[in-house]
Amino acid sequence: MDPSAPKPSPSLGSRGPGALEGPAPAVSSASVSGPGNAGGGLRRVDYAQALEIQHGLVRRRAAGEIPDLVWYLEHPPVVTWGSKGGASHLRRPAEEIAGRGIQVLPTERGGDITWHGPGQLVGYPIVALGQDRDLHRYLRSLEDALIGALAEHRIPCGPVAGRTGVWTGGAKIAAIGVRVSHWIASHGFALNIDCDLSGFDLIVPCGIADAGVTSMAQELARLGLSTPPVLEVVASVHRHLERVLGRPLRKVLEAP
Repeated sequence: MDPSAPKPSPSLGSRGPGALEGPAPAVSSASVSGPGNAGGGLRRVDYAQALEIQHGLVRRRAAGEIPDLVWYLEHPPVVTWGSKGGASHLRRPAEEIAGRGIQVLPTERGGDITWHGPGQLVGYPIVALGQDRDLHRYLRSLEDALIGALAEHRIPCGPVAGRTGVWTGGAKIAAIGVRVSHWIASHGFALNIDCDLSGFDLIVPCGIADAGVTSMAQELARLGLSTPPVLEVVASVHRHLERVLGRPLRKVLEAP
């Protein structure tokens, strides 16, 4: 990476063999709990703490101290919105939502408002963009990886023109929003595996009022199929991320 090149920090939402497994950076035990409802194997990390960790990872990746990686985790219930705004898309007052034990936080990623919670796979790729530094190509790559992974699990899906994320049957199954700083991407995607979708009732998801949300569990149940363990989904997503990005990626699952 050319150190003399400009180093913008845009925040963008989607549209307008053999990675090494390793630990995430140190996380305080107060902010991390054991596996959640997505089938075990993911650490549950407080959103603000995960944001702080990402900042450190971006600095270390920009300095060449760590390789490209993807951190897989889940969050306790939290509503966040990005650089496009989204507070106006709360369906209930923020104080009422917080009173239900759900955090309400603005953040720095691209995109509008969304919900995170147990049973949802969150993936944070910390990767250096290629020589072309094409942000939109990177966003399309994230979509393509999720589409490929879901196809492995018999869920047909795809993008929708002018709308963020990955869709199936007119409903969103995965949201995407990233930030780029010093040409290192952070934030990433949230894939609904087997989560309580009622959390999305508190908001207008991604600011789109005329479409709903769905999950792998809901779509597979319609086919009479069971939901795969979360680590199977992680393996599929990771394999397709390496394919579309054309490089090995360290797979980070554990936060000590």
